[in-house]
This record gives sequence, structure tokens and C-alpha cells, in this order.
Amino acid sequence: MAAWTFDNIPDQTGRKALVTGANSGIGLETAGALAKKGAHVTLACRSRDKGEAAMSDIRASTPRARLDLQLLDLADLLDVASFAERFRAANDRLDLLVCNAGVMTPPASKTKQGFELQLGVNHLAHFALTGALLPLLQASQAGRVVAVSSTGAAIGKMDFDDLNFERRGYAAVRAYGQSKLANQLFVRELSRRLRASGSKVLVTAAHPGWTSTNLQRTNWWIRAFNPIFGMKPAQGALPSLRAATDPNAKGADYFGPDGLFQMRGYPKPVPMLERAMNDDAAARLWRVSEELTGVHYGLPA
Repeated sequence: MAAWTFDNIPDQTGRKALVTGANSGIGLETAGALAKKGAHVTLACRSRDKGEAAMSDIRASTPRARLDLQLLDLADLLDVASFAERFRAANDRLDLLVCNAGVMTPPASKTKQGFELQLGVNHLAHFALTGALLPLLQASQAGRVVAVSSTGAAIGKMDFDDLNFERRGYAAVRAYGQSKLANQLFVRELSRRLRASGSKVLVTAAHPGWTSTNLQRTNWWIRAFNPIFGMKPAQGALPSLRAATDPNAKGADYFGPDGLFQMRGYPKPVPMLERAMNDDAAARLWRVSEELTGVHYGLPA
């Protein structure tokens, strides 16, 4: 079977897309590819300067790209709510939401609301954002949500008694794995609830394998091996782009590279972790996420 590449992305003309963390790495490549295929892309970025630089970068290769920049701080749930309110006021629908932004193995840090930073940004903020924008996704004829997970989820474990690593002591790699496992559990539970409600919104997930980006700036050993093993961001973005645009994708489909250990290659459907297939854990994470964020989707359990 031929490799899935940028050329396989269907025409996106007329579609409205929102990509979080679109100022660099696979987020920038995802936004740029969607714009090149005709989508109207909103770049949701924490920094105005970096967001504007990203738009200039995209327009250098796609002069007629339809782009917007909106500031979004995923480490603050109040800012997430404010962003969503502004976005709903300015748009009648949203066709594609790519939950791409993330943090990886930082020093012990907290979000504005006191959550462990990786859980707060990588999962809770995107849970809140998706819920707040769900009415716009429902208004689309073919709404889709993509969550970007990681092979790092394999070392993750949901410790519901200590999600913020306060009792066990902070461990950056384990906290990262927990947040990325949460992404997969979220996709499965959201997909199940949407199906139960009769919604047409599709939810998929992807991981970029080993891709060299500034996400790894706090992890010296990954940076050391990036020149040997790391893919360029343009190729690392392909699983996200397939999850976002493949017309044959189904609910809770997961895409990753087709090479050895899913580290490199071209996107194909791959299985989620066995731990991500735990229905009880997915439902419990959903309930906890609603409680912690205050965002309730109104979907049947």
C-alpha cells in the first residue's frame, strides 16, 4: 500500500479549522498544510509574536492562506473559557479542532488553577476547550476533533488518587505519560458519548512518533538523539493530518507512523494502549475532568 502523504489530504476549501499550539513544530506544520489545502485556519497560540511569525511562515509558501491568530493560554482555564466565548461569538460553526498544544517533562510546575502542568495543559485544558466549542462542532456538517497523544503514553498510569503528583512526588516523565494516556482515554469516551447522542461529530487521535521539535527542549537525552532518530516536523505532522482529514476515519481511530516501534514513517491506523481501552478508567476520567474544569458537555453517559 502506498504511503499516506500530504497529497492524500482532501481539498479543505470552505472548512474552518482551529489548531492549538500552531506556532511551532507539528502544530505549525498541521496549520500550514490545512491552509495550503484551502481551509480557513485559526492559530491558537500563547504568544502573539510567535503566532504572527508562524502566520508569516505559512504565507511564505501559501500567500493566499486564510489565517487568523487568537491568543490562548492553556495553563489557565479562565483564559480557555474566555477564548471559547470569543470564538463562539465570531463563528457560526467549527469544522475541525486539532488539540495539538502540549508541554513535555518540564520542571515541577502548576497551572493557574493549581493542576500539575502537563495534566492541566495536555488534557484538562483541551477537555474544557472541546466542551466549550462542541456547539460549533455540532453545527458543522462534518465536525471533527483530533487529540494529539504520544508514544510516551506507554509509561503513563492514571492515579486518580494523586493526579497532580502531590502525594507521590513529582516525576516529569511519568506525569507526561499520564497526560498522554489521558488523551487516549478522552478520545474513546468522547467518541462513545457522541455516538450515544446521535451526533455526527467524529473524534480521532494521533501521535507523531519520534519527531524533533522544541517540545523536547527540557529533555536533554531526547535532544541528543534527535539528529539520529527524529523526523522533521513536516513528516511528524502527517499522523495528525490523517486523523484530521482522512474521509475513511472512524470514531476513536488512532494514527501513528508505520515504521519500527511507530517511531518513524508514514501514518497508518495503530492500536491504542491496552490501558486506554479500559472503559471504567475512561468514564472515571471524564467525571473527574468535568469536576476539575467545571465544563459539562451535556452528553449521555
